Order: sequence, then structure tokens, then C-alpha cells
Amino acid sequence: MVFVLSGAAALFLGVGWVVQQRVATHSKSGGLLSWQVLMELVSSGLWWLGIVAMTVGQTLSSVALQFGPISTVEPVLVASLLVAFVISAVSGDQHPRWQEMAGPAILIGALVVFLTVASPRQAKEIDPSWQAIVVATAAAGALAILVAGSGKFLASRTAPVVECTLLAVGAGVMYGLQDAATRGAIVFTHHHKVIAVIPTMWPWVLLASATAGVLLTQASFRAGRLDWALPPTAAAQPIAGIVIGVVLLGDHLAATGLALAFESLSLVAMLGGVLLIGQSRAFGS
Repeated sequence: MVFVLSGAAALFLGVGWVVQQRVATHSKSGGLLSWQVLMELVSSGLWWLGIVAMTVGQTLSSVALQFGPISTVEPVLVASLLVAFVISAVSGDQHPRWQEMAGPAILIGALVVFLTVASPRQAKEIDPSWQAIVVATAAAGALAILVAGSGKFLASRTAPVVECTLLAVGAGVMYGLQDAATRGAIVFTHHHKVIAVIPTMWPWVLLASATAGVLLTQASFRAGRLDWALPPTAAAQPIAGIVIGVVLLGDHLAATGLALAFESLSLVAMLGGVLLIGQSRAFGS
């Protein structure tokens, strides 16, 4: 069930990514990271279509998180990049060359190996203290600010791809935190009344990380190329989500020396597959 829901979530997320990118590239507001850009985007019906698709995807991923740990759901969500790859190729009347299929093949293979070897398991009880939640949130937020800030700082000194990529990585970190907060809130409501979750840290971390993720995503999309913006986000989100899931939510991964070696290699291979997909001609416009 968790794989079916995660796969469906990846489908809607991929559609949402492409639609939002198409709208964001035609924005006329100055600068990459500003509230004016967001206000212009919300006036577009097509942009809202992308948001609806992403909302459905996020909802499905939230449901998936009720059946499995974040370290299982997050890697499967990387398949959203494959969906965006196909949609971009079809809409651009591109026929991927056989060399371009190496990226999807590597990504799928690495994903299967990681899930098989790591055998992710969720903790029976998730009850981190508010201090632990604050520390995890602050660490993820600081990393996102550092990465995105570096992109803004280097904007006038390097090629546009550098700024776009760093903004996208920052968005991925925030989305990973968002998924972890979603998982934490869901588990909390299993043991308490739904209204009891409001005074906790979870809904506020979820709201803050989702807002930051959207802002950073739109900023990266405005570079005008999906191959610069989407792959870094797709790579950073599962890595951040898995780390937060293990450290804060108590997810369990196989921890033998051989298992850790294969898990690390699988994550590296997934990253390589993501980058190869991003270099396809389908994403280059």
C-alpha cells in the first residue's frame, strides 16, 4: 500500500512541478526570490492547477506516511522526476535518446537496492520533545538558508545555473522537513484527539517549511530551465527526509557494515541518476 500511494503521489507531484515551472518562467516580476513574484504567480489559473496537482501529491504522500516510515516514502517520491521527464519530453515533442535513458535506469535500480537493503522500519512510538523538534527544525532551516543564501551571494559572480541549483537544494531540504513534520503530526493524532495537535510544534513546522519550500521552488523555477531547478530538489528532499526521519522520528535502517555501504552507494547512485535525467534535452527548455 505504501508503494502504491507513494507512486501515485510522485505522479501528481511530477505534473505539478512541470506546470508550475512553465508559469514561473513567464513571470515578469524582477528578481528571483520575492513576495512580488509569488503574488504574480497566484493570479495565474494555470499556476493554481500546478498547485492543485502538488497538493494532491502531498496529500497522497501524507496518507502513505501513515503506512510506512519516511525513509521508505521519500525515496519513492523521487519518481516525480521521472514523471516530469516524460511530460517535458512529450510536451516538447522530444524523443529521448537511448543514452538519456541511463538516468532513469540508474535511479530506479538504485531505489530498488536502497529499499531492499535498508529495509526501513518505522518506530513504534514517536514522541520527540519540543526541544528536539526545535533543534531539528533550526538545523534544517539554517542549512536551507545557508545554501539558498550562498546562491544569492554568488548570483553576480557565477553562471545563473549555480544560483538556481542552490535555491532548489534549499527547497528540497524544506520539503524533507515538511514530510517529517507531516509524519510526526499524523502519528501524534493516532494517540490523541486531532485538535490536540494544534498546540504542538508539528503544524507550525509543517506550515513554515511548506511556505519556505514553495518560495524557494518558485525562485529556482524562474531561472527558466527545469533541468537546473527540479533535479537538485528531487535529490535533496529524500536525503533530508531520511536524515530527519532517522534522527528525529526514530526510523530504523539496516545498520550492518555491508548494509550501510550499499545504502550509501545507492543514495549516491540515486543522486547520479537524478543529475543524468536533468541533463536530458527534454528538460533543457
